[in-house]
Amino acid sequence: MADFLRENEAKLLDRWSEIVFAAARGRASADEVRAELADLYGLVVRAVSGADELAMGELRAALATLSRSRARSGFSPSETALAVFSLKDTVYEFVADTAAMVPEYLAFARTVDDLGLSTFETYAAAREEIIKQQAEAMLELSTPVVQLWDRIIAVPLVGTLDSARTQLVMEKMLEALVANGATHAVIDITGVATVDTEVAQHLLKTVMAARLLGAQCIICGIRPQIAHTIVSLGIEFGDITTKATLAGALEHALRGSGLKVGPA
Repeated sequence: MADFLRENEAKLLDRWSEIVFAAARGRASADEVRAELADLYGLVVRAVSGADELAMGELRAALATLSRSRARSGFSPSETALAVFSLKDTVYEFVADTAAMVPEYLAFARTVDDLGLSTFETYAAAREEIIKQQAEAMLELSTPVVQLWDRIIAVPLVGTLDSARTQLVMEKMLEALVANGATHAVIDITGVATVDTEVAQHLLKTVMAARLLGAQCIICGIRPQIAHTIVSLGIEFGDITTKATLAGALEHALRGSGLKVGPA
């Protein structure tokens, strides 16, 4: 099989490149696809010949690099795996009429199948890593800390408040309290869909952490339906100041800082 691949390299590589290029749907040029596959083809020939013990390891490493690159470029799993499995179809087109090559082809096909599965697994791992990084980036963006006034900061929350996000909120808020020398922190939960016992516990932990730094927290944005839920669940915020709107919270914080806002 190795001799067959060497003797028919040009024809096989042309056909393989044609199949993969068609599946790329314009996301890579024909020249880029052929150059990429030419390197893989050389490694395949070396691996199939069995003369080079390192060739299979190099081939798997090259396919792993290809998988990660395609995962970042938005290729689907099937499109990525096709880049490997289509080599099996390409070779079959040329050996189908040669009975003597059938045993060799079957062994070659099993090798390609194994490489294709390995490529798919690498692609899946790369996509999971990309999704994880995107989720972390979104979490950072969804938890901003803004300065409303001198020594008054606000933390607007949107979405679900879970343990991981609460930890991030607490860290960012405490860092902002220290950096700005803030004495008041407004936690705006207008964008939080529901407030249950778990969410309330997360909020209380955040308030207590701020108090350890000498800052007072004000929770605002409690909508009527959320207020009803809190009362129904018997959740107690204790001596924590709560306001219906951000404007009310800012007014309270200004008064607490010895300031007042009036008509010009």
